[in-house]
Amino acid sequence: MLIDGSKPAIKKLYFFIMKALFVVNPISGGLDKTPFLNHIDLVCSKYAIEYEIFKTTGENDDQKLQHALKSFRPDRLAAIGGDGTTLFCGVNVMEDKIPLGIIPFGSANGMATELNVNPTTELALTDFLLSQYYAHLDLILVNDQHYCLHIGDVGLNAAVVEGFTNDENRGMLTYAKHFINEYKSAEPFKVEIETDEGNITAKTFMLALANSRKYGTGVVLNHKGNPFDGKFEIGLVKNIEIDALVKAGLTKYFEELAEDYSGISISCTKAKMKLEKPMMLQLDGELIGKVDEIKAEIVPGAIKFITHGENPFLG
Repeated sequence: MLIDGSKPAIKKLYFFIMKALFVVNPISGGLDKTPFLNHIDLVCSKYAIEYEIFKTTGENDDQKLQHALKSFRPDRLAAIGGDGTTLFCGVNVMEDKIPLGIIPFGSANGMATELNVNPTTELALTDFLLSQYYAHLDLILVNDQHYCLHIGDVGLNAAVVEGFTNDENRGMLTYAKHFINEYKSAEPFKVEIETDEGNITAKTFMLALANSRKYGTGVVLNHKGNPFDGKFEIGLVKNIEIDALVKAGLTKYFEELAEDYSGISISCTKAKMKLEKPMMLQLDGELIGKVDEIKAEIVPGAIKFITHGENPFLG
């Protein structure tokens, strides 16, 4: 106790000061992130955490982020955005194994929801800064040059993503508008699939590559999924009648219904898929372009992911 009433001096412990890099997608979710960035400043200043903010622009982002990583040398990195932002960050830190966390700020935060990331951004920030739990998260390598962390597909959903991407508005209502438009004109297409688990030829409304179970809406595509198990699933949606869509919606609350509506699900580590015509491919909400062949292979444990003791896959 200081009997003269003076306050003790506060000293920083310089033997270790955390350095955090926050990668922000300014347009994800159509949300203003300025208040949250101010919150980051308050928290990091309070606890003597050194930090930098990196904002994506859509121009040379990979090159710019690599420069930021080399110059700042962060101890951990946070993706502030949706699935596309998380994928972008994951690919850029996979070589150096810089731990990656997620702060959900997208229109549909599918991977964040799947991994039980706290949906309250302030609490997700606390988890990101404090947690010492790490897990090795898989990626899917697609056509030898692209990556998928959550879900990629061709067909109905990819058409919806294309319309959504080209729309000036964001949010779930905009997504729903494009889903209704594409649903009305959807037609099945033929796909030939070769995997290390066997071959199949089928007609489908959607061909999906899934590293997890659910879309950002909560609808279960792949009840077998586990993004830490060294496998991915190929999903074929063969029925989009109203009763199937109702069951799909209900899987958000009753996952066991997924087996009744989702068609075919194949677990594998690599696959080749041939489409009857060129179709738009989307990976984690990012448009790749039209393809008539898809080659996919799992990259096990590619990302050192910051998680917590309540991650449902790590039980």
